[in-house]
Amino acid sequence: MMKKNNSNKKNGPVIKIAVVESDPLRFIGFRSLFDNFSGFEVISIALSDLSQRPDVDLVLLGSRSGQNLFDVMAGMKAARPDLRILVTGSGADDETILKAVAAGAKGYVDEAADPQEFIQAIEVMNQGSVWAPRRVLSMFIERVTASPGRIFPAGRVHFTDREKEVLELLVVGRSNKEIGAVLLIEERTVKAHVAKLMRKVGVQNRIALSVHAITHSLVTAAK
Repeated sequence: MMKKNNSNKKNGPVIKIAVVESDPLRFIGFRSLFDNFSGFEVISIALSDLSQRPDVDLVLLGSRSGQNLFDVMAGMKAARPDLRILVTGSGADDETILKAVAAGAKGYVDEAADPQEFIQAIEVMNQGSVWAPRRVLSMFIERVTASPGRIFPAGRVHFTDREKEVLELLVVGRSNKEIGAVLLIEERTVKAHVAKLMRKVGVQNRIALSVHAITHSLVTAAK
């Protein structure tokens, strides 16, 4: 029997994790996984009940359900805009993971991952960051840095010239301070531009904004 790990948030607040509309065996599997670590509580709820559960901190959402993953995520975000969503699945391709993050997921973990990866992912997400395979995060950066052109589409979302400049620098990993230095503007002005860009494209964080820019051809991707 696995010894309970008491090093995880022993005296901190409990992170409440919801497994939404999952089959019983899958729920039991997740619950047993987190039972080996302190500081986590796993419950099973229906999607329709999510808006009535402000105590839920994070949702585990399987990518193999009959419903469209992105439709389900949209429903969750409508019910709880602040909700952190961790998508789980088996062998999801990199494009699907990128699009899940762009749609508002805070992370992706393969169901075959070891328990420690799940715990690490959830702790990182609970701190406001994004968790995804390193190869996926590297992939969209490589696409942009390998591309010689900067092309923004006509129609759909409209950007000012300054917003385009900020986005181009953001997708190659520049910090707000670095973007400000390149464009000769204050860091707080960069923050305001980034916040406006996120509102325009409907994403929740900088990584999702970068992914959205690539998957929706807001910058030229490498072929």
